[in-house]
Amino acid sequence: MRKVAILDDYQRISLRMADWKLIESLCSVQLFDRHLGTVQEAASALADFEIICLMRERLPFPCALIERLPFLKLLVVTGTHNRTLDLLAAAERGIVVSHTRGGGTEHSTVELTWALILAAARHVAQEDQAMRRGSWQTTIGTTLHGKTLGVLGLGRLGTFVARIGRAFGMNIIAWSPNLTPERADAAGATYVSKADLFEQSDVLSIHLVLSDRTRGLIAADELSLMPPHAILVNTSRGPIIDEAALLAALRERRISCAALDVFDQEPLPQNHPLRQLENVVLTPHLGYVSKESYKIFFEDMVENISAYLAGTPIRVLNPLVLSHESHAAS
Repeated sequence: MRKVAILDDYQRISLRMADWKLIESLCSVQLFDRHLGTVQEAASALADFEIICLMRERLPFPCALIERLPFLKLLVVTGTHNRTLDLLAAAERGIVVSHTRGGGTEHSTVELTWALILAAARHVAQEDQAMRRGSWQTTIGTTLHGKTLGVLGLGRLGTFVARIGRAFGMNIIAWSPNLTPERADAAGATYVSKADLFEQSDVLSIHLVLSDRTRGLIAADELSLMPPHAILVNTSRGPIIDEAALLAALRERRISCAALDVFDQEPLPQNHPLRQLENVVLTPHLGYVSKESYKIFFEDMVENISAYLAGTPIRVLNPLVLSHESHAAS
């Protein structure tokens, strides 16, 4: 019987979010609720699986891992792209890579961004814990109305975030490497320089794709420009911020607070220093984690696997593999 692996299902929810009975007569399905942290660990655990389902980019899938999975024939990735999967290596091995629909994650990520902004501005986590200890009103919050929201990356998500900021009565400014004054104006924001973005933002929210150009984009110099009352919010990717510089700025109270959903290493190690700081709001990469998104992801997984088993793969990211298989069959 063909073996299917569902990776990084932390909540053990996948089998309840779709009708896996559609493939159970042909496949045995195993879910993994713990992260396989290294190539060696992943290769050992997945060595005899023909079909592997990835949850976004939780487990990178480089060539070094693909080469060690001799039975792998189908990779199903959630969302419409995966930057940590070596598509070329998969193609060279004749592995079909099939994707799901996006799942409306832009809405869930934007909503979480604002949950983090509000939690940081009004000290929600601290007051919740204080009340459980028997205390009453231990902090003083900040009103967002009239403050300046800086948006680093005014693409689809950044534009949604800016729109909500205007509803709160905030002044919206924006910068990114490719942003123009005209595009900023069309999104209801004022284009500013990079330095001005950091100097003027009361709240700074990051909405950039991680790349060689954006890795470490926010380092000690940028953090030093921020006012001491500023809140830094990251729901994009951890490595966009220099982690050591951020830790130093938070410890020395050179910025008021960071609200973080993403980290350099995920899952965040239990002894990580970010877990010890009081002026940090932490969530475990929840941006796309919603019932609505997961329903689409897992239903599409089953549909993709069913199509593959029928010999007609769908939503294929590397369609040249199908051409090669067709030529080989002929």
